[in-house]
Amino acid sequence: MYTSLPFNFLGIDKHNSFEESKVVILPFPYDSTTSFRSGAREAPVAVINASHQVELYDEELETEIYEKVGIHTFNEIIPNMDGPKRQAEMVRRVFLEVIEAGKFPVMLGGEHSLTLGAIQAIKDFYPNVSVLQLDAHTDLREEYEGTQYSHACVMRRICDEGVKIAQVGIRSTSKEEAKFIKANDIFSVTARRYHYGYYGFEDIVDALSDTAYITIDMDVFDPSEVPAVGTPEPGGLRWYEVLDILREVTFHKKVIGFDVVELTPIPGNVASNFLAAKLIYKLIGYCFRGEL
Repeated sequence: MYTSLPFNFLGIDKHNSFEESKVVILPFPYDSTTSFRSGAREAPVAVINASHQVELYDEELETEIYEKVGIHTFNEIIPNMDGPKRQAEMVRRVFLEVIEAGKFPVMLGGEHSLTLGAIQAIKDFYPNVSVLQLDAHTDLREEYEGTQYSHACVMRRICDEGVKIAQVGIRSTSKEEAKFIKANDIFSVTARRYHYGYYGFEDIVDALSDTAYITIDMDVFDPSEVPAVGTPEPGGLRWYEVLDILREVTFHKKVIGFDVVELTPIPGNVASNFLAAKLIYKLIGYCFRGEL
């Protein structure tokens, strides 16, 4: 008789029921507005498969995180193909269900347009939430390729919701977006200026409200570490730079959820998938360090 690994994050067979888990993984295989390399829809399966190889003991936090918090994984959530606005509405409904149940949502994309629905739901519970965006691109266009709900517009739509954002790792923006950043005094830090010390942890923490949501576009990483993204940009942040930012933000702010998006798996290149899986586990640990 053949056996198969379970479709759940880390492949765990205990501390993973919805009732006993504090954390819920939400896989959204959706990428209808991607504009360069498509395939982000394949990321949830790729990351969950790679997560089965992540060591359950975290050497930094000196514990097996999942035992203390419980991690439940939803089955892949079938996308709404009527367009990105309708898909964001679906994300909103799922997030509302999870938050109302008292769970900590972790969305696994899929493209970045999904984040709008997450923020729309979270605002109902945390009106003063702010968003930390780790990304190579500002995603602040008013419209892109015929839609206002493209992955390239997601942070503009979040700003329209009256939500404060802080961007770190930027290496690409349009003239329109640069004007919007200046006109609205948005905290937007390029990877170069962060790397050379023009900004530090304190600046990022100060740019956020007391309650924060984190959205991580995997192209924030340098392509030498994560080549498997839809829109790669040279000169990105490195693994420890990203971890240092996340460690400080979760220490000083109440983080109430996060997402990891825009991974576009490359056949045969499992390193990017594994990095994403380990990043999710690390960030769960940081968010719950007080309970470990």
